[in-house]
Amino acid sequence: MSEKRGKNLVIVESPAKARKIADYLGKDYKVLASMGHVRDLPAKAADVPAAQKKLPWASLGVDVENDFGPLYVVPKEKKKVVDELKAALKDADELILATDEDREGESIGWHLTQILKPKVPVKRMVFSEITKKAIQEAIANSRVLDEDLVAAQETRRILDRLYGYTLSPLLWKKISRGLSAGRVQSVAVRVLVQRELERLAFHKGTYWDLQAELAAEKANGESGEDARSFEATLYSVDGKKVAGGKDFDEHTGQLKEGLDVLLLDEAAAERLNQTVRDSPWRVASIEERSQIRNPYPPFTTSTLQQESNRKLNMSARQTMQVAQRLYEDGHITYMRTDSVNLSTEAIDAARTCVTGRYGKEYLSPSPRQFTTKSKSAQEAHEAIRPAGTEMQTAEELGLSGEQAKLYALIWKR
Repeated sequence: MSEKRGKNLVIVESPAKARKIADYLGKDYKVLASMGHVRDLPAKAADVPAAQKKLPWASLGVDVENDFGPLYVVPKEKKKVVDELKAALKDADELILATDEDREGESIGWHLTQILKPKVPVKRMVFSEITKKAIQEAIANSRVLDEDLVAAQETRRILDRLYGYTLSPLLWKKISRGLSAGRVQSVAVRVLVQRELERLAFHKGTYWDLQAELAAEKANGESGEDARSFEATLYSVDGKKVAGGKDFDEHTGQLKEGLDVLLLDEAAAERLNQTVRDSPWRVASIEERSQIRNPYPPFTTSTLQQESNRKLNMSARQTMQVAQRLYEDGHITYMRTDSVNLSTEAIDAARTCVTGRYGKEYLSPSPRQFTTKSKSAQEAHEAIRPAGTEMQTAEELGLSGEQAKLYALIWKR
């Protein structure tokens, strides 16, 4: 009699993603959601286990005296999820961790193995888009957990706690109760303080200049509103450059040492004003320069947030919530990335889309390749783009509301 074969257990982060991936993998796989992190540093004193409550570092959750060892606990609201995952693992032949392809996702996968203690083989599948092809390729090309990514996330989390627990109470006292001051927020507070100190040390200086709005004469010698006009700024007097704002020292309010410029006061500016009003104007020379404007690179997380705020008036939080839904529904690639790179498949799909929709005359002679300037960029996955190779518009996908607006922004980019 043959032994009954269990299903492979796949764990993702959200129920929406679980449903989508389950459809692509079929009946041999059971897909469940961890609902994000299942284990973390204690959020409050009540979460600290009784055995550790009396330790001097218990409230911090990090043993600063012994190699900064973290104290991890399973929050009450996650215990039911953990129990369900443990029950499902008992009948599984294989555990497949399909959390997001970044530090946080890798860390969630590692914490799951620490809690579930699987006795079956463990695999890690990663993907940057939720399409049938991408999921099937990911399941066929699994890997092991990346311990370096896990360590990177753990370090960031511990730094958040060490900074936040000491700085947050100060923010509550000085600004508003409930504000968080972790690793990133601490840097932001420092930037604000430094800027305020610069502002307090700033000394103002006074200078005057002239601007004229000029219009070319018409054929009959007259000028008017329909004539071409332009603004001209006073640059020099008798061959000497006129002082401007950048010529002043912000710490003294005086002209920078060594500059040979003309500093106009109000009386001198008024005299010049009367002089030039009554003098004939002429164009001494014309310089022409050609300019080349290249398209912007594809979106990263930060540039998507900035453009969404500028064009759609959406906050960073709103943008990421909408992008998360688009990703989980299989419409865009993973939305947490600092890379502007595109795969060959994506570039070919975009060029085919341009040719088919608009014609070859709108296609660049060769593919454009963008590179990430930041040296600290992870380059773990692609830039944010429409998922798959169809490059469908928001209307063709049947999207509406905020999802349609954000997807259109990504599609056009």
